[in-house]
Amino acid sequence: MKKYSICFYLFLAVSCVCMVIGYAAVRYERKDPARPASEAVRTEESTEGEQLAANQEQVIPKLGEQEQYCLMSENGFLLVYSKEREDVCLYTHMPLLDFPQEEQDRLREGIWFPSMIEVFQYLESFTS
Repeated sequence: MKKYSICFYLFLAVSCVCMVIGYAAVRYERKDPARPASEAVRTEESTEGEQLAANQEQVIPKLGEQEQYCLMSENGFLLVYSKEREDVCLYTHMPLLDFPQEEQDRLREGIWFPSMIEVFQYLESFTS
């Protein structure tokens, strides 16, 4: 009986140590030494166009950043290209035939989006 209790306490101690190490590792990952602790972690895509300014009338939109991603069909599948349609940013593996006919025509020509988030929202609206 003593052997079982020793094994149980040993198992309990090892489990506690593993939980403490796991907690410390997760907490350490969340801290980014390049950013202050009070700043929320944000991705570049979410900060580009989602926040509204208090003086919206005085804000001048940046020119040239309006059409950054082009969603178009190539060989029957949808691809996302960068500004100049040179580099493929995303292979969606979504067949063109999953879309209605008028959207297929638009996708063959290419649809421009200002951010990758809007590309994902467009694709989600047709796939869900």
